Amino acid sequence: MNISADNAIVRLEDVHLSFGQTEVLKGIDLTVNRGDAVSIIGPSGSGKSTILRCINALVQPQSGRITVNRTRVDQLTRESERIALRKRVGIVFQQYNLFPHLTVLDNIVLAPTRILGTDRREAEKLARELLEKVRLAEKANAYPGQLSGGQQQRVAIARALAMKPELVLFDEVTSALDPETVGEVLWVIRDLIRDGMTSILVTHEMRFAEEISDTVVFTENGRIIDQGSPEQIFHSADNPRVRQFVSGLSGRGPVRDGEGI
Repeated sequence: MNISADNAIVRLEDVHLSFGQTEVLKGIDLTVNRGDAVSIIGPSGSGKSTILRCINALVQPQSGRITVNRTRVDQLTRESERIALRKRVGIVFQQYNLFPHLTVLDNIVLAPTRILGTDRREAEKLARELLEKVRLAEKANAYPGQLSGGQQQRVAIARALAMKPELVLFDEVTSALDPETVGEVLWVIRDLIRDGMTSILVTHEMRFAEEISDTVVFTENGRIIDQGSPEQIFHSADNPRVRQFVSGLSGRGPVRDGEGI
């Protein structure tokens, strides 16, 4: 089902989701405009990653509305409809999920050729351009096992971009990395956002969120309890819980909160 849209590419309205008896999302309202970078922060178990999974139709809420560029995600009932959505909405997870028996180039080319029907030569050309963008042009013929964690995560980002999505979701993409490789992944995401990519990031890298975000959203206990500009959230929040959380993380590097749900 489609509805009219303004500049908003994502809109969540009163979204509720439970896993069994556990209520994970308790009335989420969130709007993301085209071209914006939105970071979702908050303590462990606050529902951050579940919000992304709702947007990408990996889980379905019990109630509420989720709209992604005129598509009512909460009303999708067939797997073919969900696949069509995921062609337009990329997601990068904590784990890289690369195929170990395929080269880096083949990992990136696989989805565009099989799902979008892109010509192999065209897909390879785009894949090499994306490898250049994520600073791994020389690794096209390497296998995932020959790469560091940070390099594998950059390949995973290139793979998501190969589908030419209108929106990319990043789900704590640096949490499984060695601290020495976190920076190389953040540099790549920073460049993509500066190029105007619409993105939603669940992140525990507070300084990074402050630098790159148009809007920062703070979640706790399944609710959004505050949202605003990075200046508002990190330096002048009215909400005492947000001030406590941010001040408790300041002065450490890299700054991390906990794992999200």
